[in-house]
Amino acid sequence: MSQALVRIAAGWLLGLMLAVAAGVVAVNVVNNTVSSPQQPVREYLEALQGGDGGRALGLLRATVPGGNAAMLDGTALQTAVSRLSNTTVGDPEPRPGNRVMVPLDYTIDGSRLRTEFLLERTGTEWIFFDTWAFVPSRLPTVDVTVVNSSEATLNGIPVNMPDGQNSFAVFYPGEYEASLNGRYFSAPATRATVTGRDAPVAPLNLLTEATDRLKKEVAAKVKQYLDSCAAEASKVQKLQPDCPFYYASDNRVQDGTIKWSITKYPGVSIEPFNGRWVVAPLDGKARVQAQQQDSFTGAWFPLDEEVDFSFTTRLDIGGDTIKVTPLLSF
Repeated sequence: MSQALVRIAAGWLLGLMLAVAAGVVAVNVVNNTVSSPQQPVREYLEALQGGDGGRALGLLRATVPGGNAAMLDGTALQTAVSRLSNTTVGDPEPRPGNRVMVPLDYTIDGSRLRTEFLLERTGTEWIFFDTWAFVPSRLPTVDVTVVNSSEATLNGIPVNMPDGQNSFAVFYPGEYEASLNGRYFSAPATRATVTGRDAPVAPLNLLTEATDRLKKEVAAKVKQYLDSCAAEASKVQKLQPDCPFYYASDNRVQDGTIKWSITKYPGVSIEPFNGRWVVAPLDGKARVQAQQQDSFTGAWFPLDEEVDFSFTTRLDIGGDTIKVTPLLSF
């Protein structure tokens, strides 16, 4: 009977030892997975990928700097992190003050990059399981400027640009692309990669240019003006009309024979200047034809001359309306 009790006690003791060992293993497994310092990093990355800026901000325990918040949620946020590939959450590395650094390695545009997150142990749950949280921080910003425009596009989202500039709070890691694709003005896209809260970020400077559409529409208005001016000069029979072109002669010109035409229309170049868009001086050629009388011999002979001309204009653009005003000096 005593031997049976001993065997039973031994069995219970072995079972207890196995249970304790299993419990230790389970605690270690949990602390190395769902309760590891890597878990908040995984959850943060998932929030970014889902465009859930509120959750990401709460996990990161970050304050938002002053500026535009358009990049902190939704499509803009998803676009920023969508350019990350081959992401790997690395093993935690100990840091002073009961803290660890968890690296996140990833690739953007073929470059292998790393973001380091600092986390701290905040306590335990159910006695055995560690709890970790990001060390509080402040979000970085991306500065954007644009020449002669009050709007731009950042990560596919239209954004306001008061006085041609703005500052945007952003999450990290991520890539942010600014561009301008307007009807009359555009700027090539430029990108900035944000790898960490303290990593320097180069400003995105948009160099705005007039679109081909604007140049064509301005050129059409210039052509219309010059053709009308030539037609009016022919109608009123003037060698020196109120136009950019004129011809001076000492000979008598027969009324009814004067005819003006444009032989070379000006090329149009539109550039930024002093906060406005200006059309560069317009240079062209015009032809005047008529019958003239030599003032000495009295003989009549043809007048057929090509003259150079140049003039400036004022360009006004309001919405979809373009106004080109010739500026002539006499």
